[in-house]
Amino acid sequence: MSKERIIFMGTPEFAAYALEELIVNNYNIVAVITAVDKPAGRGRKMNESAVKKVGLKHHIPILQPPNLKNERFLKALESFNASIQVVVAFRMLPEVVWRMPSKGTFNLHASLLPEYRGAAPINWAIINGETKTGVTTFFIDEKIDTGEIILNEEVDITEDETAGSLHDKLMIKGGQLIQSTIDLIVQNKIKTQPQPQNNVSLKKAPKLFKENCRINWNDNALKVKQMIHGLSPYPGAWTELLVDDKTLSLKIFKVMAQHENHSEVFGSIKSDKKEIRVYASDGFLSVLELQLQGKRKMNTIDFLNGFSFSEDTKVL
Repeated sequence: MSKERIIFMGTPEFAAYALEELIVNNYNIVAVITAVDKPAGRGRKMNESAVKKVGLKHHIPILQPPNLKNERFLKALESFNASIQVVVAFRMLPEVVWRMPSKGTFNLHASLLPEYRGAAPINWAIINGETKTGVTTFFIDEKIDTGEIILNEEVDITEDETAGSLHDKLMIKGGQLIQSTIDLIVQNKIKTQPQPQNNVSLKKAPKLFKENCRINWNDNALKVKQMIHGLSPYPGAWTELLVDDKTLSLKIFKVMAQHENHSEVFGSIKSDKKEIRVYASDGFLSVLELQLQGKRKMNTIDFLNGFSFSEDTKVL
């Protein structure tokens, strides 16, 4: 294995898996750059990123700069004398950083670029009903996700795929693609493909906020299902449950969609001791996993053991 000096940049589990794979396959990771520790949970205990934990486990130097243009950070980065930088689920790099290594800085993106540029490509591929997505490596340039493509690989999206299951499939595929990309760079066999710069017709993957995670019950059943599964398990598609003149927030994580002509009001609920049906424009959703405000996530049968719907209960 080549001892090419490599710096790895990333933060979440998606990146940590790729880093672990590089290390166990004897790639020469000389430093790890990751996000600063943040307080989390009720005790506000400082939380280390998944990437930092991998770096610590393997005794690799770790830098956690709040500012990527900080002079001390840039000097430290330069001192590692890396020829390749690998970026996975990190943040936008200033030019002074991505231009530093002699053989370039490349990024792994969880879509088949140029489609689904942006912060949430896994989620939006499912929300939009795609049957295929993939992973792409590309050299970083001045803009976001627009650099020349090195390699990509397709992944099928199954009928009941969730963002969580697709995340894991792409994470494994991405770890392999990073290694193939490094090997091509080291062997000087890279042949890149420019991306089209006209963004008008391309599908986007914008950041997810509470507002764009709300379920629209006026949509057809399949679209509602895609929305719910595309946001499961995180951040979670949500709706408001109207119970006895009280409104509670309800997250739904897993459903089955059924096409059926009906005369029910969209958002109305029919339930027995084993099933919850919520009606959409052309059918209904059978809810399999949900979380009511103030409660833990649970399957429908467990939920119905402690909750019963009245005739006029509905979602908004």
